[in-house]
Amino acid sequence: MYGIETIIDLQGCDTTRFNRKNIKQYFLQACKLLDVSPEVCYFWDDFRVPKEKRQTNPKTKGTTAILFILTSNVTVHTLDLLAVAFINIFSCKDYNTELLEEFTVKFFGSSKHKTTLVERGI
Repeated sequence: MYGIETIIDLQGCDTTRFNRKNIKQYFLQACKLLDVSPEVCYFWDDFRVPKEKRQTNPKTKGTTAILFILTSNVTVHTLDLLAVAFINIFSCKDYNTELLEEFTVKFFGSSKHKTTLVERGI
């Protein structure tokens, strides 16, 4: 096995957590639990987008962010109007998947979640 990917689907989230400041905090805290250093972070959202060009569709209105870490990446996709988030954590370094799952559910205030673990590698 090369690494593990933890995929967490969250429902009933606290949407006040769906902003750049909080997502950056999530990334930093997740890195501490992974025992890795954060590298480069990118956001895709309506930040500084003119109001008439902002997303209004429930399936597209939200934030996507990716944090590159030395051992791979952590990705967050939020959908504000649906109060859902989709999280992917992939690392070739071993980590405690249950701890990351528990932290993620609590951080986003999720009332329901589903987690899938994928062993990566051939």
